[in-house]
Amino acid sequence: MPLNVKTRRKRGIRMAVTLLSGLLPVLLGLAILYMQAERALKQSTEQTAEEAIRQFELMLDNTAQAARELLPLAGQNCNDVKLALREQVTRRPFVRSTNLLWDNTIYCSSLFGDVQEASVSGDYSKGALLLMKGNPVTPDTALLVYRLSKEKQGAMSTLDGYHLTNVLRLIGRKTVLLLQVGPHWLSADGKFHEGAVPAFAVAQTRLESSRYAFSVAAGFPEGETWRFMSSEYPPLFSLLIFFGVISGVIGHFVQKRSSAPSNEMRRALEAAEFIPYFQPVVHGDNKKWSGAEVLMRWNHPKEGLVRPELFIPFAEHSGLIVPMTRSLMQQTAEWLAPVSSSFEGAFHIGINITASHCKDLELVEDCRQFLAAFEPGAVSLVLELTERELIEPTTITHQLFEQLHALGVMIAIDDFGTGHSSLGYLRQFNVDFLKIDQSFVAMIGVDALSRHILDTIIELSAKLDLGIVAEGVETTEQSDYLTARGVNFLQGYLFGRPMPGADFINALSHH
Repeated sequence: MPLNVKTRRKRGIRMAVTLLSGLLPVLLGLAILYMQAERALKQSTEQTAEEAIRQFELMLDNTAQAARELLPLAGQNCNDVKLALREQVTRRPFVRSTNLLWDNTIYCSSLFGDVQEASVSGDYSKGALLLMKGNPVTPDTALLVYRLSKEKQGAMSTLDGYHLTNVLRLIGRKTVLLLQVGPHWLSADGKFHEGAVPAFAVAQTRLESSRYAFSVAAGFPEGETWRFMSSEYPPLFSLLIFFGVISGVIGHFVQKRSSAPSNEMRRALEAAEFIPYFQPVVHGDNKKWSGAEVLMRWNHPKEGLVRPELFIPFAEHSGLIVPMTRSLMQQTAEWLAPVSSSFEGAFHIGINITASHCKDLELVEDCRQFLAAFEPGAVSLVLELTERELIEPTTITHQLFEQLHALGVMIAIDDFGTGHSSLGYLRQFNVDFLKIDQSFVAMIGVDALSRHILDTIIELSAKLDLGIVAEGVETTEQSDYLTARGVNFLQGYLFGRPMPGADFINALSHH
């Protein structure tokens, strides 16, 4: 009975850890997507508010110009100048009416001619702008009045609220947009409001015009962040679930191991369970086999072939990746050296290295021993810099690459264009090759943006006089596209899958 209870308890703990392993990336991913959505919405409100400010200023430029031209006429008889007032209405876009003032009294209007109506400058925001609910002609349509004064003279021009609401509605289709002038504000439905502008729950933005006395408020209602995520990120939700499942499976797999991953990998290293698989690399022009990328596989006695993504990160974290790579190079030399006499020219051999390899100069001796197994000029060793860990440009690193180049070893940047440090590597290190990530190759003929990025990478390599290798070539269309653009080497399932040493040697004899 106690044994059964203990077993059930362990099983329950394993299930809990597996669930947590699956939920953690999903929850972290959701948090990151939520923050990204908030940033996107904030950027949207800022851009919308800036565009609204620009449109309103363009409208006010017309009303202000009308007031400036009419100001010198203030004080003259209304019958003499009312045609000039009406002319400004017809000439200026957005201007609905114009008025002249004398000593804070409106005495002449483009609509009614002679009038007598008090107008106090203190009612206007900074003495220049007033948002009104309406006037006797259109009591339900808001008006924006621009006032210009000089001593007793004054001129006013009115902007119809219909144009204002059009801007609020059309520019802010997805954003809630408000126009505020002094204590009054206007919403996109054309309604006039007094008092404080309401606060927005999401991405609130407020911008003031630098030229006129008004401001614009923009934002989204409660729950807009989740609505934005549900409309913009459905594929990412599926990806999060996928990663959650993968993470849960990994968590379950790790728990089933009889010992810690690092200990298990040390045992596997001593048992020579890490073996090389070879994927052909072909010339871009004639499609002849010109080399291979050496990929590490774990031939576990119980689990069979373990996928690299399940053990490579552990190997890098524990530092075991260095002796594992050394073993891989030794096995590669044992497979290929006996058949190197059949190579036509220098046979391209690509091997991945990480930041762990760049902390000392041991890699130089490993490469020297590897090249010594072949006749001079038989192989061209290319070390591919992976970006799972950042390689720091230290004195040791520069010394390492200088000595490798002196040996004739070339350096390539793996998966170029996907890592944050690729361009930095180009600037800091003397590299010889760029390897185009398969995600860009897969988009040939499908996604125009990715194709443009791909073309830019190819053009960049040509300008820097670098060799270029395209990974993940699976179709003839992709192969023809890359060949037409002068890509030196191609690699992918179209030419051959990764295969064990014996199969590769056998296939090599037919190519």
